[in-house]
Amino acid sequence: MGLGLVDPILPTIAAQLDATAGQTELLFTSYLFITALVMFFSAWVSSRIGTRRTLIVGVGIIVLFAAACTLAGGVNEIIGFRAGWGLGNALFVSTALAAIVASTTHATIAIMFYEAAVGLGFAFGPLVGGLLGEVSWRGPFAGTAILMGLALIAVVIFFKVPEKSSAPAPLSFFDGVKGAFHPDMRWLALGALFFNFSFMMMLVYSPFPVEHAASVAGLTFTPIHLGLVFFGWGVGLAISSVWIAPKLARTFGTQKTLLAAISLVALVHVALALTSESLVPLIIVVILGGFCVGTVNTLLTTVSMSQSSLPRPVASSAYSGVRFIGSALGPTLVGPLEGFGVAAPLWAAAISAVIAVLILGFFLKPGSKEYA
Repeated sequence: MGLGLVDPILPTIAAQLDATAGQTELLFTSYLFITALVMFFSAWVSSRIGTRRTLIVGVGIIVLFAAACTLAGGVNEIIGFRAGWGLGNALFVSTALAAIVASTTHATIAIMFYEAAVGLGFAFGPLVGGLLGEVSWRGPFAGTAILMGLALIAVVIFFKVPEKSSAPAPLSFFDGVKGAFHPDMRWLALGALFFNFSFMMMLVYSPFPVEHAASVAGLTFTPIHLGLVFFGWGVGLAISSVWIAPKLARTFGTQKTLLAAISLVALVHVALALTSESLVPLIIVVILGGFCVGTVNTLLTTVSMSQSSLPRPVASSAYSGVRFIGSALGPTLVGPLEGFGVAAPLWAAAISAVIAVLILGFFLKPGSKEYA
């Protein structure tokens, strides 16, 4: 929810803090690059201080820097505080994935619910962010601090480390980096990098074309309107994570379903680019994109955690680190690309998704132990 809360206020921040779309996207660049960098070492941290402590430290850091964003005086301060936020996010997200998978004997079920939780967060986050953004651009940041404060309390009270994981073997500092180049991981992670570029562009850039299309239609889109659009996007993401992805994978196979879903993400971006000045078609395509992204996320995460011979904390650290590099590159390139028109970043996202299909089509192992 914390990431989704900020999404509807991006155009508002740009307008009220006198920033371009490219400058505003740097809120995600600083956040995601630090997240990616630290994720490579999150497995080492958790092996030293324990899974539970790593989660607590990660969430605590997010609360601190989300609160700092609430009090910021300008866009440059927010960009800096978001980098600190990314540090906490890296420790939390990568460790949480490994911990959730380790807490059950059936990895597919755990990953399905993990991605469903992500989807629901993306659904309700923009809705709450839109409501808070109607009051002030500071509202969603304050809301994130409160929500992650609740998450911190929940981890402290309810999270118990499984007995089999209570004494993890110490890992080398660079195990996460080495894991990214492991034969079982490198091509999957590279494909995920290009897909996440496309995915993140859909999430963090498409609010600007939607707002632009609304202005062309003579309408004013406020944060709550954008929040409702991305609520629909997140609902699609959650539904596809829980029901659509597993069913399609069992019917057609994991690899075929994954490649088809990423191809649809590419087509979604093409449709967004072609309808970038038509409000209703644009909104419909954005929401449909959520179904495609949810399917890809679940299957990519399942394959990364089930087909690799790496220890799960290392696999999670390596996979998460590489894919978040792709996520960071998306908003970073908005500034240079927006000079070529409002649709240019969307065309770049479509090309990136096609590259992901080619990489995974050539190098991904056929089938999956979990869905075969």
